[in-house]
Amino acid sequence: MKTIVITGSTRGIGRGLATEFLKLGCNVVISGRNATGVERALTELRHNFPAERTAGHPCDVTEIAQVQSLWDAAVAAFGQVDIWINNAGLGQPTLPLWKQEPQRMKAIVNTNVLGALNGSHVALNGMLAQGFGALYNMEGYGSNGRTMAGFTIYGGTKAAVRYINQSLKKETDGTPIIVGALSPGMVLTDLLLVNRDTDPQLFEEQKRIFNILADRVETVTPFLAKKVLQNTKNGARFDWLSPGKIAFRFLTARFRSRDIFSA
Repeated sequence: MKTIVITGSTRGIGRGLATEFLKLGCNVVISGRNATGVERALTELRHNFPAERTAGHPCDVTEIAQVQSLWDAAVAAFGQVDIWINNAGLGQPTLPLWKQEPQRMKAIVNTNVLGALNGSHVALNGMLAQGFGALYNMEGYGSNGRTMAGFTIYGGTKAAVRYINQSLKKETDGTPIIVGALSPGMVLTDLLLVNRDTDPQLFEEQKRIFNILADRVETVTPFLAKKVLQNTKNGARFDWLSPGKIAFRFLTARFRSRDIFSA
């Protein structure tokens, strides 16, 4: 039975992944910055899955000591960590860089980039010591080199994560460790909804594209979880919203009515 650690997993894609791995028979350790949120998510998961296969530990991924504590808690609970997923991330409102709040800018960079580095540092050290393991970093818009006005900070961080993934693959070649990347595409989470309150008019304009390309968490996470468990290749990248899927959805958009925001 594999043990999976997922950062930023009290809600959104991380929570969805936790659910899917539990469905597939794994042990799962969830985490988030807020201890209350971790306990609430853990309680909810235990309504549907055995308590002995779930654990939770608060962790601010920008603090490497807390990330190490998360690893230690997982090992204490289940004896080992088979798969570590750096999922914790922050999004941004769609605004030019000069209109972004400096504190939010710092938080996005620290969480998305430093968090991935901290998680990778701790997980790789632990996995090399135990002699096995797989590490996955979560990519996003910007990872594939595309750019978009109003998305400089988030896109820049995900471009950095892509480089980190590619470099770590080279560094782990010849070791028993697998490094991979997960690309969930456009998913209906807080990151996608960030403009709903800050710029309702812009959000209404964006909804057309979201209804063509975006998916719900429960649609995307089963695909990613199964791919992770099946993978044996270092450097693998699992992309839910592939170029072919994007093209197909635009070509067929006029012939179908799709509303991912409906209950």
